[in-house]
Amino acid sequence: MKRSTTLITLALASALALAGCGTNGEENTGAASEAATSAAAGAGSTETTGTTAPSGSSSAQEISEEHNDADTMFAQMMIPHHQQAVQMSEMMLAKDNVDPQIQELANKIVAAQGPEIDRLEQMLQTWGGPTSAAAGDMGHESMGHDSDSGSGMEGMMTEEDMDQLQAAEGDEAAELFLTQMTEHHRGAIDMAKEEVTNGQNSQAIAMAQKVIDDQEAEIQEMDGLLQQLQG
Repeated sequence: MKRSTTLITLALASALALAGCGTNGEENTGAASEAATSAAAGAGSTETTGTTAPSGSSSAQEISEEHNDADTMFAQMMIPHHQQAVQMSEMMLAKDNVDPQIQELANKIVAAQGPEIDRLEQMLQTWGGPTSAAAGDMGHESMGHDSDSGSGMEGMMTEEDMDQLQAAEGDEAAELFLTQMTEHHRGAIDMAKEEVTNGQNSQAIAMAQKVIDDQEAEIQEMDGLLQQLQG
């Protein structure tokens, strides 16, 4: 504040000096007034800049703390579910002689679900609940197809499924990937529909709806690719 006052005082003094040296009193007085006003505004803006939040603030990305058990369950289950989908996709991307359309699909799945995993983990951290990172590390070793087992992890591949995909090559790998990922997507869609129906957090519900929309479209795409392989 002292620095701003000093700047204004110096500006006024300079302006008055200019007015005294000029031959046209009115013009110089006006110039002095304008200079003083500009200096004051500049000093004020300098002080304000230090307290104003920068543009592009992350506040728009903040997660609402409002949630219920359905929101927590959705996030905790969808994280390892997405992680396995990314793992399956990366298996395909590491293979040779894979149809470019399959590679494009695998890249799309990784690009979509990777950031969603991060967002779901942020939600759980905000809500004070444990993330599913540990369960995700266990991956397919502890989770099977049977949704009646109580795990609720619908559509998850078994260890044997993943081994088969890892070992397959060429068209066999492509067909296996499309078949497995279709089942995997259907499980994710069922989980997402539960969240849309029972969730409370609007951001989690919005993500669940996005999962439904994106993965239903990808199932249609995979059906078409599968028909091409089998036809």
